[in-house]
Amino acid sequence: MRRIILIGYMGAGKTTIGRILGRNTGLEFFDLDWYVEDRYRTTIPKLFEEKGEDAFRQLEQRMLHEVGEFEDVVISTGGGTPCFFDNMAFMNRQADTVYLKAEPEVLQKHLMMGKSKRPLIQGKSPDELIAFIRESLAVREPFYAQAKYTLPIDLLTTKGKVQETVQTLQKMLNL
Repeated sequence: MRRIILIGYMGAGKTTIGRILGRNTGLEFFDLDWYVEDRYRTTIPKLFEEKGEDAFRQLEQRMLHEVGEFEDVVISTGGGTPCFFDNMAFMNRQADTVYLKAEPEVLQKHLMMGKSKRPLIQGKSPDELIAFIRESLAVREPFYAQAKYTLPIDLLTTKGKVQETVQTLQKMLNL
């Protein structure tokens, strides 16, 4: 029985790497945000808007505890998930946790590629975005740093770079 949970800032590559890691290892892949959206039949931004952040974070925690019991899975979390309640301690008890650690400049480039999908960063200039990332990371890093493993993430601009990163992760976790 194997559980792997990927954490890190938005744009670090959790979903992309998690999906391929699952495919390569035969483990089932779950993106926690997608799981929440599927269960509640709405989007994360709508849940945030309708319920507020506190209620959303409680709902997210319940869903984390649900998927955290599944066996033979790779789970990618939302960027904020590790920073609330006992989520990080729970994940460390349940799984091999991996912090996909990317520098602010890498995160900015990744986020600029898919900017329209992320309400938190819409309308931000590149300079505003990098300032926003640095501020957020300063708050979140102490939570992310509690992961059992840390994998440095470079710019993931090609399929080859993504595959190379997944292979490094597989070696790290002896998969």
